[in-house]
Amino acid sequence: MTQMRLLLCLLTLLVAGCGGEATQRTAPPSESAPTLGSGAARGAAGADRTYQREAAPAKAHRPGLGTVWGEDRNSRVSQGNFRRQTPGRPFAVLSLYYNDRAGIDAMIGQGPRPDDSANAFPVNVSRLAVRLLDERGRPLPSAYRAGRTYVIGERGQRYVIQIRNPTANRVEVVATVDGLDVLDGRPGSYAKRGYLLDPGATLLIDGFRRSADTVAAFRFGAVANSYAELQGEGRNVGVIGVAFFDEAGARWPWTAQEVQRRQSADPFPGQYAQPPR
Repeated sequence: MTQMRLLLCLLTLLVAGCGGEATQRTAPPSESAPTLGSGAARGAAGADRTYQREAAPAKAHRPGLGTVWGEDRNSRVSQGNFRRQTPGRPFAVLSLYYNDRAGIDAMIGQGPRPDDSANAFPVNVSRLAVRLLDERGRPLPSAYRAGRTYVIGERGQRYVIQIRNPTANRVEVVATVDGLDVLDGRPGSYAKRGYLLDPGATLLIDGFRRSADTVAAFRFGAVANSYAELQGEGRNVGVIGVAFFDEAGARWPWTAQEVQRRQSADPFPGQYAQPPR
């Protein structure tokens, strides 16, 4: 009997310790189980390892101006019929590059400075003209350099695209701001339809169209807040495009280009007569 009690005592000591009470084994910090969401992960060999999640690189700040989605403005339109002379090819395209004053200075370098003269950007082969106006109807300062037209804006300023048609023909105008079509807010394309401009009329495009009755005003703002950047299409921030399509069957009268061709005609272009081709 005494031997049996001694054996039971030895077994108890092996399991519970000298005091007869069970002790809890605590794992050292290096063996702690990984915590989900903290960036910890288990190694391939079975050891628990902790990895620190790398922060995403900060998006580079782009200086200068973009066009932001402004307040709602009343701008009513209706639909009309217009058949293009050349459906996929405009007869003229005009590009206006805008920025703040520091940005324009960096873009044009040494040369004529933008001023406050009444800028009117003529469209080739016609008397059509485009201007950028502020909210009071005043033309924005501009400069022409190396075949490009540059316009100065200010952050927070509202602007309007004005297009004049002094000709006797209707034209269709497809316009983009920062590469986005002003009617649907998606990347611009010659295949899209635009505004109809009657003979002798002036068109004011004052925002991205939201409905048949309203537009979201064009306002200059930071590139990061521009509509194009927020839509994931910020590559073309800083340019306004206007494409013109003539109507099927339209006949253009005398244009500045044709007048120039007549005035520069050479009465003696060759030495001897050549047979017909």
